[in-house]
Amino acid sequence: MEKHIVKADGNGAIDVNGQVSPVTYTVSLKQGKGRSYEVDIRLMAPRDWLLLRGFERDAVLVSQSGARIPVYHDGGSRHDGGSHHDDGRLDPADTLSIELTARDDSCTSEVDLMRKYPEFDGADA
Repeated sequence: MEKHIVKADGNGAIDVNGQVSPVTYTVSLKQGKGRSYEVDIRLMAPRDWLLLRGFERDAVLVSQSGARIPVYHDGGSRHDGGSHHDDGRLDPADTLSIELTARDDSCTSEVDLMRKYPEFDGADA
């Protein structure tokens, strides 16, 4: 079974089409299958800043460790109906703050995990 979730905050940068801005983000860790770890990444970015830089569906989070992690806007697809842009593209009618997310299951050891996500150092695991 999955172990409990550990959360931590980090400071990094968001890169949209080569234009970078500082950003804070949250990482959540849970034990995956076997010896793998699953890390969920969430951040909020200003809609207008994203639109002005040509954002459509995805950007890159440059994390504290320097890792470049693709993050995605779900386009409101989790909500029932009402969405007039089901392809995930950002729209000026969206909320002012846009959630971007990613899931990383590439870490297969605690050493890999701590190297890629130093945010968890000192977190209650």
